[in-house]
Amino acid sequence: MNTSSQQTTRLYHTPLSPFSRKVRLVLAEKKIEVELVEERYWENNSELLRRNPAGMVPVLRHDGRLMSESQAICEYLDETVPQPALMPKSPAERYEVRRLCAWFDDKFNREVTRPILEERVWKKITRSGHPDSRAVKAGLKAIKDHIDYLTSLLETRRWLAGSALSLADFTAAAHFSCLDYISDVDWDRSEILTSWYATIKSRPAFRGILADQIPGIHPAPHYAELDFG
Repeated sequence: MNTSSQQTTRLYHTPLSPFSRKVRLVLAEKKIEVELVEERYWENNSELLRRNPAGMVPVLRHDGRLMSESQAICEYLDETVPQPALMPKSPAERYEVRRLCAWFDDKFNREVTRPILEERVWKKITRSGHPDSRAVKAGLKAIKDHIDYLTSLLETRRWLAGSALSLADFTAAAHFSCLDYISDVDWDRSEILTSWYATIKSRPAFRGILADQIPGIHPAPHYAELDFG
């Protein structure tokens, strides 16, 4: 690999961002070497705004190009580095993968990931107030319905979107791993979902995620354990 600053693949990310983790997992699964640069996006960083006018992570510098939006990045990587494939061949199967990616990045994030992390993590990191217990309780209540829905999918499928591992699984795992870091997933609610997560968590691509350490916020004791069910 050309190690010049122009050619180094670099990911501007935040460790406990599910969108950053989603891209990290795809990069690792594709065995693309990447330099991780942590962004404190809440500090109104002018450099981040230059890289992405939306002021959001992740931003990937790859082949001299700056790219934002996790779903677009992941599909770009899957098309340019086709093996192992994370998008199915048929339009109907690709639709189902994209539907589930959107489910997590929109609905699950809005109802579960964002409110829980905002109250339990980001307020502490940014020193922006005390956690709102009502928001946390609402997120913990909502995740039960999501777990039940995913369980119903896995009762008839090997992976979330079908018979093969796909971007849908990495998107889901990115969100669950952020919540699992602070022990906010009730794995006892679904044996089949726990088995799915244990399987994907055991992949080499997950090693970097499991090594994350957030200053001042310790991971749950089982967070990095592969046999945690």
